Amino acid sequence: MHPGDWHRTDDLDLFLSRAGAFLHAQPALHTVPLTVTEALRTRGPQVYGDGAAVFGVLEREGEVRAVYFRTPPFRLYLTRLTPEEADALAVHLAAVDHSLPGVSGERATAAAFTEAWQRHTGATAGLHERQRLYRLGTLTIPGPAPEGRPRVVGEQDRAQLVRWKDEFSAAVGGMSDSRADEWAESRIAYGGVTFWEDADGSPVSMAGATPMIAGQVRVAPVYTPSHLRGRGYAGAVTAEVSRVAVASGADEVLLFTDLANPTSNALYQRIGYRPVADFAVYDFTA
Repeated sequence: MHPGDWHRTDDLDLFLSRAGAFLHAQPALHTVPLTVTEALRTRGPQVYGDGAAVFGVLEREGEVRAVYFRTPPFRLYLTRLTPEEADALAVHLAAVDHSLPGVSGERATAAAFTEAWQRHTGATAGLHERQRLYRLGTLTIPGPAPEGRPRVVGEQDRAQLVRWKDEFSAAVGGMSDSRADEWAESRIAYGGVTFWEDADGSPVSMAGATPMIAGQVRVAPVYTPSHLRGRGYAGAVTAEVSRVAVASGADEVLLFTDLANPTSNALYQRIGYRPVADFAVYDFTA
């Protein structure tokens, strides 16, 4: 396969005109590019950082086979590739940019690209996280329910939401989110985060959800401060957000978990989530 089969652009509209049907054909597997491009389209090109987003499309015989995107400073994201396609992409990207901080994608794809990237650039790589994508089957409300109630966040919750977003990012070892305030503003605007409040009305956990696109909603993030865990708050608020997503007409309700956390994986399966595919995240060092 020739690297020239990959086409790179920083034009979001052009990318979507080429790749939109491909992404919509498998909305669960493509939940990340669908939601990221929707955020870029509706909230502006700097929603994830000051650097310009770049996109790539693999076309052969007039058919889109795969895509990639990157929103600097974050990692490269890939849809499913064969090892040959991953190798051609590494050659294609190495010709224009040696500074990739890492890659994220379906497990075999991410591993194949990482191997090819090391071979073509001399970079070193380390596994950052193993993830599992789940899809909601039949929702089961976990019991017994903790004391308290769910409440959709409002403007009065902005400071709490920003603080918890920062804590969540630190807890999962993610890259620093310099736009947590803008993220909070957007989520507040469409009611995209729900708090679980205890009997005294104090927020004790949160679960968010992306806007619906291509019939799918992804639950993210789910966060409970460490000193409040083990009391059923995360399960209750995740079940509530999942219920609302189903009631809103979503065909698929999705979420990612860290496979290193058996507690959360077991919890989401009790609620009714079933595995779809495994993903991996790698970090690169030049």
